[in-house]
Amino acid sequence: MSAFLIEDIVAATGGELILGDPRAACNGLSTDTRKVQAGELFIALSGPRFDGNSFAEAALEAGAAALILRKEDGLAERFRGTSAALIVHADPRAALGALARWHRQRLGLPVVGITGSCGKTTTKNYLVKLLSSVRRTVGSPLSYNNAVGVPLTLLAADASTDVLVCEMGSSGPGEIAELASLALPDIGIITGVGASHLEGLGSLEGVAIEKNELARVLPANGLLVVHQDGRFRELFEASTKANVVTFGIDNGVRSDADLVATKLCFDGGRSVFELRGKGLEHLEGREVTLPALGTHNVLNLLAALAVCRGLGIDLEEVLPAVADIEGQSGRLESFELDGLLVIDDTYNANPESARAAVRVLAGIHGHKRRVLVLGDMLELGDFAAEMHHAVGRAAAAAGIDKLVLVGELAAAAAAGALEGGMPTDDVSHFGTRRAAELAIGELFESGDVVLVKASRGIRLESLVRRVRERFAPKQRPGSGGRGAALACYAGWEVA
Repeated sequence: MSAFLIEDIVAATGGELILGDPRAACNGLSTDTRKVQAGELFIALSGPRFDGNSFAEAALEAGAAALILRKEDGLAERFRGTSAALIVHADPRAALGALARWHRQRLGLPVVGITGSCGKTTTKNYLVKLLSSVRRTVGSPLSYNNAVGVPLTLLAADASTDVLVCEMGSSGPGEIAELASLALPDIGIITGVGASHLEGLGSLEGVAIEKNELARVLPANGLLVVHQDGRFRELFEASTKANVVTFGIDNGVRSDADLVATKLCFDGGRSVFELRGKGLEHLEGREVTLPALGTHNVLNLLAALAVCRGLGIDLEEVLPAVADIEGQSGRLESFELDGLLVIDDTYNANPESARAAVRVLAGIHGHKRRVLVLGDMLELGDFAAEMHHAVGRAAAAAGIDKLVLVGELAAAAAAGALEGGMPTDDVSHFGTRRAAELAIGELFESGDVVLVKASRGIRLESLVRRVRERFAPKQRPGSGGRGAALACYAGWEVA
């Protein structure tokens, strides 16, 4: 827990102290009165539908030692007599960022920034898990990756922290540059570039330019970790002063990436591969078992391992922690039910992650049918129909046996699947989630493996719950079970 002197908060944020002792201290910080602890600093953030200043009294009742409120008339009188320090600022949200920037600079520890169109949160979770096994590590909770979440992550670190890991997201131009200016990362991971947030970023090239801001900010003695086969790798390498480390998968043609997964197979709910890399001769042939499905998850793990190496950690120290990686809710989370294997991948979706889900499903054998349930993918702007259509064609080309589509946008995926040769009887489209839920009994049969994928806003996790209610579970979540039979990597395209 970080400690702050009131006078340091004022100096760092440019705020004005109107009540309280500048030499007093507070420990920790919160922007949520439901979580405020005694002695903490409370920063009153406002939104379109709420005024942060109206929560000030609740923060004081919870024991806040200091408040940063939006400057307005009458605050001194309103809180006169309180023992807490009161700082006013024209923009408390900007004050949060300024305090985080000051705090990051005084910590003097290595900071890892992670961005990309998909895989950010998973890569961050993998990296935090590995690092925490050997060093005191602070990482972004959940998906704290915006102008509020990144500062809160930075402020969660204290003098005892060895490494800090920040996830950085963006839906419009300039956001990664702003976040990077706060975190000042020494190491950066760009997981990949895909068609996400096109409404704000305009095109795939626009996404790449935005993600490239992380590469641009890295110092000359820093490290940039990128996918060897990524479409925009050359742009990232040309834009950074940092050393570049690559990761990739050996798909039959020997990869020259710095860190490589080879002989990749899927067994139950696990991905199994051998690790190879430059300077890793002592690990040649070392088998690694990741308790998660998917080529993309193996790539996420390789990126995390590359950072560990960049921090001077022998991979022998962190590889045992891979076995303890826990499945994440809604991210290829498997449930073996009575006659049915369900894979819940409803946390979010964009065209790249949807194609990755298709590859995962295509690689699972030993079932009567492979069924893909695809809901609308949001925030694709003018490209929405084209992108959904392409995923439908990809499902047909991969040999998916049945395609169930949910939402208005997903209708384009139906057209793509039919053009790709999928029989009409094997394509079902529902305009709403509720309509699909009512048809569960007709859609799925005993012996099926069903993968459910959609943007978070479509809430297809509700459909997963309905399926689980209809088919009694046989064993605990995440086990994968016997249904997900061994399948070897066969050179699938990497998003």
